[in-house]
Amino acid sequence: MKKRPGSCLLFILSVCAGVVCAWAGEPQVIPLWEKGAPGFEARRNEPEVAKDYWVRNIHNPSLTVFLPTKEKANGAGVLIVPGGGHRELVFKAEGVEPAKYLNDLGVAAFVLKHRLARETNSPYSLQTHPRQDAQRAMRLIRSRAAEWNLTTNRIGTMGFSAGGEVVAMLVYSPSAGDANSADVVERMDCHADFQIVIYPGPLGVPQDKVPDDAPPAFFVVANDDTSHVGPVISQLEKYRQAKRPVEVHLYARGGHGFNMGNRSKLSSIRGWPQRMTEWMTDSGILKAE
Repeated sequence: MKKRPGSCLLFILSVCAGVVCAWAGEPQVIPLWEKGAPGFEARRNEPEVAKDYWVRNIHNPSLTVFLPTKEKANGAGVLIVPGGGHRELVFKAEGVEPAKYLNDLGVAAFVLKHRLARETNSPYSLQTHPRQDAQRAMRLIRSRAAEWNLTTNRIGTMGFSAGGEVVAMLVYSPSAGDANSADVVERMDCHADFQIVIYPGPLGVPQDKVPDDAPPAFFVVANDDTSHVGPVISQLEKYRQAKRPVEVHLYARGGHGFNMGNRSKLSSIRGWPQRMTEWMTDSGILKAE
């Protein structure tokens, strides 16, 4: 049989492409509860709605897992909570993009899709269900730390805007696991070893003081983002009173929703992830054990 010119080359390229896809793989999506969220199991098969930059209609909360290459992996892990006003999740710019940035640093990233309490006709409570989803997500990560080669004292969390509020719900109200639970995930505690928060809202922040063992914190906000400066300054003051490690970057301009800075025209905003990298380095988070 006579072969067409270049057919062998095309075959080789297609095989190589298949190998690359197999190596890279698609991010794994793991439901937080096998049978659906407690009390809402009947809604777990309702499809999410995604368009452009956002995801809505989340009734089966989940983690999307982004793992670094074995050559880069240093054992650190971060639970990422995108923003979106509790009406939607800015999943790409505040979930996928920070996950890939962290992967380049050798950090495993886990992007949370939590239930949205302010979405139209939502059955969920703002005070209850985002907190429940975040706590379960951290327990799930800790329960599979060995599988994902994570060092259990370097698993933190990162949140943007409303996601920063969910981070506060997690960080300031950790709960011990139930050692007698039949569910191995529920046996784990859900504390975070550090927090990284970008232009957060006020929900979840303690009124009086942060716990004496509050995890090291890194906050970012722009001064012209008037409704989100207050929560950062409030947490800074509470951290200083508790004598806990904290770093704050208050930029003169930048507005709200600058994500990882990639789309900003301001050099300072474009550079904020590098400041985070320096903080993570100085804090020992990126040091492989």
